[in-house]
Amino acid sequence: MALRVAASQAFRSSKLQGCRAFSAEAVQAFPDYVLKAPTTDVTTLDSGMRVASETSVGGETATVGVWIDAGSRYETAQNNGAAHFLEHMAFKGTDKRSQQQLEVEIENMGGHLNAYTSREQTVYFAKVFKDDVGKAVEILSDILLNSKLDEAAIDRERDVILREMEEVNKKQEELVLDHLHSTAFQGTGLGRTILGPEENIRSLTRNDLTDYIATHYTAPRMVIAGAGAINHDELCGLAAKHFGNVPTVPKGGVEVAMDPAVFLGSDIRVKFDSDDTAHVAFAFEGASWTSEYAFPLMLMQSILGSYDRTSGLGKNMASKMCQEVSEYELAHSISCFNTCYKDTGLFGIYFVAPDNKLDDLMWHVMNNLVRLVHVPSDEEVERAKVNLKATMLMSLDGNSNVAEDIGRQLLTYGRRMTPAEIFSRIDAVTTSDIKATAAKFINDEDHALAAVGGIHELPDYNW
Repeated sequence: MALRVAASQAFRSSKLQGCRAFSAEAVQAFPDYVLKAPTTDVTTLDSGMRVASETSVGGETATVGVWIDAGSRYETAQNNGAAHFLEHMAFKGTDKRSQQQLEVEIENMGGHLNAYTSREQTVYFAKVFKDDVGKAVEILSDILLNSKLDEAAIDRERDVILREMEEVNKKQEELVLDHLHSTAFQGTGLGRTILGPEENIRSLTRNDLTDYIATHYTAPRMVIAGAGAINHDELCGLAAKHFGNVPTVPKGGVEVAMDPAVFLGSDIRVKFDSDDTAHVAFAFEGASWTSEYAFPLMLMQSILGSYDRTSGLGKNMASKMCQEVSEYELAHSISCFNTCYKDTGLFGIYFVAPDNKLDDLMWHVMNNLVRLVHVPSDEEVERAKVNLKATMLMSLDGNSNVAEDIGRQLLTYGRRMTPAEIFSRIDAVTTSDIKATAAKFINDEDHALAAVGGIHELPDYNW
């Protein structure tokens, strides 16, 4: 999975043995492409909205977008699905443009306009030529602030979203991970799906959507991020011009408190005896973006690695867990995931395996997780550091990836860390830190599990 760089706070040595201060000597050891990485310019407007950009000299294209600190987590059981519904409605016409006019205008620019919703963020972005950045910002402001939200269009879009739900539910990995969240965070915002339940999709009204906008779409919760052929001062001017009317406080003047996440050790199993394949995800409670344990968990994810039997590595993979899975032909694929949220996270394993291999597979997986508590080697920790650094740099290839990184980091940390700082934080983690982190999050801790398919051999929860 794409690297999720974390921790805007310095490691606290009292919590993790062996954490070291970042020395000038260590920083100087980094190559030029790390030390001389492009800077990120950040400006906070009078409204509290932040504008951030990274300029690429000589580029001809740019990505610019709006990152909003609002997603499905901020919904209630009654309006769950509103954030995603709004994402669809944004492209259905505004007071200035019909849907067709919007689509033609973007195509005539040779641009690409898109959006996505996650559990904690909603994003609208455009990829355009450098001369069209101003027009792109104006279009983004128009679809965000002036959407018609026509009743007839809302009714038509219900069927589109229900069709999307069918497609999502056909993707077993997404389905299982949704089940995992629903059981791990029962009764909280993180436990709800992004699309929302079918009854909500059929019943959400225009008032529900406008109330969500008035409550969550405020200037201090927005970041306008750009990357590529971008002039920062120009972007600030465009933001002030086109987003100057965004309210600074929510409707009623009272901020809605974030629904706190409460992890609950539990499981959900959907058994199909006719299926000879099992899709399983299990996880322990992980760390937040800004936790001192965030980087050690990322390194643990790299140590455990991922494997797919269609790849050519097999028994020659560096990960001990993947070596065993390949050698004994225990799974079709297996991967470790580390998902961070504002106040919690999920650290776990997802695998697709034959129904008659589940008992053996679970033993090997748990054995490798517990091994990190006791005997992780210096060699695999150092290898994981190199892997994590490479993953971080590769995730920044392209303007869109850079813009996404800027927007996400400003929402989660309040700033953007440089590659040199990230490398320093990675290098500061020791093998003892890995042991301490594994002991805190894995050893004798409750887990959450979600499984779908032929799971008759899957051990019970207390196994």
